[in-house]
Amino acid sequence: MKALTKTDFNFPGQKSVYHGKVRDVYNINGEKLVMVATDRISAFDVVLPEGIPYKGQMLNQIAAKFLDATTDICPNWKLATPDPMVTVGVLCEGFPVEMIVRGYLCGSAWRTYKSGVREICGVKLPDGMRENQKFPEPIVTPTTKAEMGLHDEDISKEEILKQGLATPEEYAILEKYTLALFKRGTEIAAERGLILVDTKYEFGKHNGTIYLMDEIHTPDSSRYFYSEGYQERFEKGEPQKQLSKEFVREWLMENGFQGKDGQKVPEMTPAIVQGISDRYIELFENITGEKFVKEDTSNIAERIEKNVMNFLTK
Repeated sequence: MKALTKTDFNFPGQKSVYHGKVRDVYNINGEKLVMVATDRISAFDVVLPEGIPYKGQMLNQIAAKFLDATTDICPNWKLATPDPMVTVGVLCEGFPVEMIVRGYLCGSAWRTYKSGVREICGVKLPDGMRENQKFPEPIVTPTTKAEMGLHDEDISKEEILKQGLATPEEYAILEKYTLALFKRGTEIAAERGLILVDTKYEFGKHNGTIYLMDEIHTPDSSRYFYSEGYQERFEKGEPQKQLSKEFVREWLMENGFQGKDGQKVPEMTPAIVQGISDRYIELFENITGEKFVKEDTSNIAERIEKNVMNFLTK
């Protein structure tokens, strides 16, 4: 199995390329973006040394499916998916914040809560909550969008407005879209026997209109629990069975890595890489309700280049 961990394409009209943690984004004529979902994997804001076969294909196909399923809620950037690992979309000027929405108290929010903090991103939380407990209503806890190598930081609505990262009118739309998308994602997840626990959305503007950008409801940007057994596990204080990238973070933490200075990423043996790939396939099939069809990986870059060129020149 081969994994695509870097790209270096030169498409017609290409103005620039941005290599993110997981995606490589090509600017075409300042009008369109060709976004390649690579097989890179990141955790704790660090790109891990090994790629995960089929991960890019899975993420791209999940995101495309959910972008198509939410066009009635808000406009989104997607124009086409010319390759299983590529989405071509409208170039938007992104807001420098990520809209994180949480339905349950877990992950970093739980770690913060457990340390005694009762306010996250300006949202006050009641005493006496337990890990994986459902909030009465979903809460929005934005973060800044950090440069490569830096950590995203929690930020409140008040601070976003104060810093001029969005106008009050824009922020109202961002929050409205965030909660509506989360509601739709929750409904779709429930049909699959899943709980959408938390997720993040990114938005930008194109010709003055706010668009949903990037990925949506993928296991890289979202956390899912299995509905079956949730209540029983919660009452017993047991860990939830979940579908997310959290299992990768847990493996890293067990091996002494949390992205802190001086820490070393544990060895990613072929068996570890294979195991992560298999888990991602499980995620894909559970989230979409469809069988995952593996694309030919003998020459991924060549395939992508051919498919994207065909799309751009037709």
